[in-house]
Amino acid sequence: MNPSTMYLHTSEAARKLGVSTKALRLYEERGLITPRRTSAGYRIYDESIMVRAAEVVALRALGLSLAQVTRVLEGEPRDLEFALVLHEAKLGDEIHHLVCTKDKVHDLRAQLAQGKVPAEGEIARLLKPSTGLSVAFELPWPWGGEWFELRDIQSLNFIVGSLGSGKTRFAQRLAKELPDALFVGLDRVDEGRSASSVRLHADKAFQLRVNQALAWLVEEGGTESENLIALLAGLEAEGPTALVVDMVEQGLDRGTQEALIALLRQRARMGARPLFLMTRSSSILDLAAMGPNESIVFCPPNHSPPVQVAPYPGAPGYEAVAMCLASPEVRERTAGMVAWLPEASRLSRAT
Repeated sequence: MNPSTMYLHTSEAARKLGVSTKALRLYEERGLITPRRTSAGYRIYDESIMVRAAEVVALRALGLSLAQVTRVLEGEPRDLEFALVLHEAKLGDEIHHLVCTKDKVHDLRAQLAQGKVPAEGEIARLLKPSTGLSVAFELPWPWGGEWFELRDIQSLNFIVGSLGSGKTRFAQRLAKELPDALFVGLDRVDEGRSASSVRLHADKAFQLRVNQALAWLVEEGGTESENLIALLAGLEAEGPTALVVDMVEQGLDRGTQEALIALLRQRARMGARPLFLMTRSSSILDLAAMGPNESIVFCPPNHSPPVQVAPYPGAPGYEAVAMCLASPEVRERTAGMVAWLPEASRLSRAT
């Protein structure tokens, strides 16, 4: 190795690229980057590898799967063309928003010139505009009708809680109160699968959307299954302005869960409709990977009202959320289980 060359360790490279170390390991596994090794076996990144890694990160940000990234880097432009079309449309929306904001600033300056003070909250909305979607309602049983409000709803929202915390009832009520929202329940994994199959054969445009998403997930390392197709049928439904999904990981293995959340995060960055995902999987909700357009709603086990939890250690509720999450393998072993105590233990506690 050239002693004059700057080398970065994995954590330093990840920080500079704005991704996780886990992402860099995944890129290496797929052959997209090849870090050098020290004599002790540690990975290090020089300038050429960082340039390559930055290209991978940029292509991923455009919504390409790992297989599509590989094809683009090998000289196949077809996947990149489609991604750039979508990115151009997104930039157009952002330009429109900036023009509107600029006009608002001009109006406020004109008001100030006339001696008029902006209305309360107007400056705050100018600097941090609302997402435009909020909801408020009385909490259902097992709560006592407390008032719940969720303002400036993000693109990707996770609903977390232990068994018996009421998160399913909360999610159902949320879907009812959100305008034109759809609740994608667990019936999708049994009778819902046949309904999805019928619709897929009847609606070719719908079938195309599901097949495109399925192909992306398989290229990303997911496994095709009836459960996945049924879930995609709910996610690709046209019409609803928001989707609330019950236990999104149901019936999906680790690789499929990781591919799925990668796809949903890509879509969220592109401005897709809000999603509320009920989950207890650490692959779906990787707390270290959360972005600025994501949020967590936690349902406490003691039936206190649900609360929003910030995704960083030390934040109120963070440790409780982390305790609810488990790996896909553990979730599969404990699916449907309810905590219980042996009869003798319950009797002794009762006395």
